[in-house]
Amino acid sequence: MNQKIAHFSLLVDDYDRALDFFIKKLRFTLIEDTKLTETKRWVIIAPPGSPGCNL
Repeated sequence: MNQKIAHFSLLVDDYDRALDFFIKKLRFTLIEDTKLTETKRWVIIAPPGSPGCNL
């Protein structure tokens, strides 16, 4: 049986600051950014060229 990790959660205190770091500094790709409540968002990012695990 093949197994893989699709998503990995990372808790942050500031979504915009975290996205700035991962996207601008590490060149990750933004896959999804959905507002769930006033204080929560569902954000998915992936390393460049990654076919596997996302944050």
